[in-house]
Parts: sequence; structure tokens; C-alpha cells
Amino acid sequence: MKNMLSCSLRPLTRSLVLFVFLLFWGWSYNGQAQFRPHEELGDLFKEVQLAPVFPDSKTFPDCMPLATPEVILKAYAQEKGKAGFDLKAFVQRYFELPTEPANRFKSNAALPVEQHITRLWPVLTRQPQAEQSSLIPLPHAYVVPGGRFREIYYWDSYFTMLGLQESHQVELIQSMVDNFTYLINTLGHIPNGNRSYYVSRSQPPFYALMLRVLAQEKGPEVLKTYEPALQKEYDFWMDGQETLSAVQPAHRRVVRMPDGSLLNRYWDDDPSPRPEAYKEDVEVARTSGRNHQEVYRDIRAAAESGWDFSTRWFQDGKSLQTIRTTQLIPVDLNALLYHMELTLAQMAHLQQNKTREKLYRQKAGQRKKALLRYCWNPEDKFFYDYDLTGQKTTGIPTLASVTPLFFCMATKAQAKAVAQQLQRDFLKQGGLATTLTASGQQWDAPNGWAPLQWMSIQGLRAYGQNNLADTIANRWIKQNTQVYELTGKLTEKYNVEKPGAEGGGGEYPNQDGFGWTNGVLLKLLKKQQSTKGK
Repeated sequence: MKNMLSCSLRPLTRSLVLFVFLLFWGWSYNGQAQFRPHEELGDLFKEVQLAPVFPDSKTFPDCMPLATPEVILKAYAQEKGKAGFDLKAFVQRYFELPTEPANRFKSNAALPVEQHITRLWPVLTRQPQAEQSSLIPLPHAYVVPGGRFREIYYWDSYFTMLGLQESHQVELIQSMVDNFTYLINTLGHIPNGNRSYYVSRSQPPFYALMLRVLAQEKGPEVLKTYEPALQKEYDFWMDGQETLSAVQPAHRRVVRMPDGSLLNRYWDDDPSPRPEAYKEDVEVARTSGRNHQEVYRDIRAAAESGWDFSTRWFQDGKSLQTIRTTQLIPVDLNALLYHMELTLAQMAHLQQNKTREKLYRQKAGQRKKALLRYCWNPEDKFFYDYDLTGQKTTGIPTLASVTPLFFCMATKAQAKAVAQQLQRDFLKQGGLATTLTASGQQWDAPNGWAPLQWMSIQGLRAYGQNNLADTIANRWIKQNTQVYELTGKLTEKYNVEKPGAEGGGGEYPNQDGFGWTNGVLLKLLKKQQSTKGK
């Protein structure tokens, strides 16, 4: 049996083994093939991750087992106590490492960057497939970010769709929307990504904005088709709202504020180390001096935010050990939910349901009022997250402040004040820095990220701050293009303080590909070209 499963199997033989394995191993969850390595492999999973067998903690959770967990664990129990046992060799015998198709792509920096992006779309596109791994199979084609990110990601996908829209890939946008709809209908929400180890959390809720992209291409009537799914998405974020009181003000992702209004926070239902960063999380909890489950939940909640990690979430403004995500009301999350409520109201309007339209317009109005009350600091004239424990704004400036502008929630005076601080403190030679703190975390200075540039640019334009918006766009385009000309790559993030510099910091090396960078850059380039053509 070991010889049959060895890593030296020829491709045809291996394919046959995998087919038979899929046929006879009855692993399913809600009708989906689903392997949960962090649960089904027990101590073996922990040993592999803590050793660590692989330099990247995400590698092992993404491996494909070549036998059932029962067979693997029995072999592990028999072999691990023997002299000369090699854990890495054992893993290589019983697991197939994940592949990265983009590694076979040959970049040509002599081509215009727009052409490079067009060539990348098929490289980053995955077709529906079932495999005996942690990957949750999806019914339609989708675009992955690239590099170590071999699966679809929730909020990344919206910004990727902006580029697909410019590339006239309407049916691929439709397929991705339908995949997210499928996830809502089968799991009750959109997970962080389509991996079994991501199911306990979501990501910033951009589904409603994806629907608007689709509606731009296929007409507003298409929104009616997706109303039931968006309602389920909303119910997920608002779960437990009816149980809240002054004595019990929070449940999962929803929080009752001191004035009785409802706002939201990031959360994760599983207070354990993230499988894809197991060793790192265990070490943070060990050195924190805090309750380990509390630390794990705050780490996971920050992963749900997409900003993993940033001093935005740190009590002391410096160290991950002081992370407190669940104690904060994030300004960007609540701006996104405001937009979701408005979208539900528009869907009700299209269906001529006046009662339901009125209900969701009221909810949106109440959220807007609460956000402006709790997240706007009139002394600093800036939007911050709200600290539930301290009952005040955090005072930590970040680009999350632009989301009330992006969704047109701010007053003109507030927007002008935010614009002034962005120009004074955040604007660098290559675009906007994410925060004003250089901590070594990837969602801090000097890094700039495509989604935050886009939301800043569009938010500023919404309030007539066009000169600043154009400056940010031009500098971001230049930074992206310089790195592409030097390396032939478009990357996950950039160091906006140095010309031609990629980003850095965080738990893993900077990745190339890269879905949302491609999407935002292509959108900005097309806008720039259309403006010059006038």
C-alpha cells in the first residue's frame, strides 16, 4: 500500500488512485466534498505545523491526502515511535503538495501592463473541480489572487471584478457572483475563502457591491434574482440582534451600542489557532500572557476583517500579542453593512414591496446616524474605529476612514477634513500608506494596497476632491508600473514610500499574481486613458 501511495507515483497511476479515493471515501458536508485536516488529522496536524515541516503554514492544510484520515493516522501511530522516523518523509508519502499553475506562466515586462493583465486572467482562473482536499468545490469558474492564495477570496473578488469588467469578462463575473451565491445558500454565509478551514469566518461583506457590478452589465432587474441570497448574508451578520440588551450588549458580530442602536464587529466562531497559521498563532498566544482562546478569537476576527494584521487592532499600538479586534466597532464594516441595507431596500423597490423598502431604508438611516455618532471624532476631524471597552474612538488613523466617503455617508465638511488629513499624512510618492505606523505588519506603513487606493480615490471623487483623487491614482499607477517594468510582476502590496518597491512585512512573503492589484490597476488605467482622450 505504501508503494502505491508514494510520491514517486507516475501521473496516470496517481490519477487512478485519486479517482478511486474520491469514489469510495464518503467525506461530504452540505453536499460538498470537504476534508477538514485540522480536525480529522488530530495530533498529526499539530505536529506537522509545529515542527514545522513546511516553511509556509498554509501548505499542509492545502495538501491532498492520498488515503483516508483513518489509514493515515493508523500508519502514523505505528511509525512515529520507531527509530529514525522522518515526519517530513511520512507527509510526502501520504499527501500530495498543492500545485501553483501560475508558476508556469512566463511574464514579459516588455509588454504593456494592460496586456500583461489580460494574459493573466486565464492563468488565475480556476474551473470547477472536486478534489479530496480542504478546497470547497464551486459550481462555476472563478479567479484566485495568485501565489499561495490558490482559492477564491471574498473581498478580493470584488476588486478583481473591476478589472474583469474592463476586460469585458461579464460571464466570468456572473460565474463568480453565482459561486458566492452558492456558498451563501449552502453554508449560510460567504467564508473567508473556499477552504474548509475558513468556514468559521467571513470577510468584509462586498457581495452587494459585486451585485451592482453585475447590474451595471446586465441591468438593475438582475438584482431581484439575488435578493434571497443577500438577505441570508445580512442575517448572518445580524445574527442574535434580537437577544441583545444593556446587560448582554453583544452576540457574535452584532453589538448594541449605549444609545440602543446596532452596529457590527468582526468575529470568528472558533477560538483556536488558525490552521493555515497554526505555529504562528500558538506562539503569539504563548507570549501574550492572556487567555489563549481570547487571543485566537481576536486574531481570527482580524483575519475576517481582511486587515491581518495591523496596529489598528492592537491595544498597545505595537504588538500582535495585544490584539483586541472583537472589542472594536470597525468603521469600514459598518459602512459596508449600510450599503447592504440600501441594496436590500433597492431590491424591495424593484419588487414593489414598499413596506420592506421602508424597513431597510430605516435600518440604513439608523446605522448611518450611529456610525457618524460613534466613529467620527470631532476634535481630530477624522473617522476611527470605536473602542467598546474605552467607550471612545481609538485615535488610530487608518485608511478605513475613507469608507464613509466611498458610500457617501459623510457630510461635506467631514469629507473635506478627511481629504486634508489624507493629503497631509497618508499621501506618499507611490500612493496612500495604509496607516501612519511602521510596525512590520503588512497592513501598516509603508505598505499600500489596491482596494484601499480604489476606495479612497472613489470616495474623494464622490465629494469633489478630484485633484487629490487624481494624484493618488497617478502615483499608484506609476508605482505598480515601475515594479512591473523592473520585475515583470504585479504584486499583492507595495511600499509606497520608495519608487519601484514591493511591499513587505507580515506572516508570509509578498505574493504576485495578483487579483485585486490587476483589477484596480486596469480600472484606473482605463479611467486615466478616457480622461486624456477628452
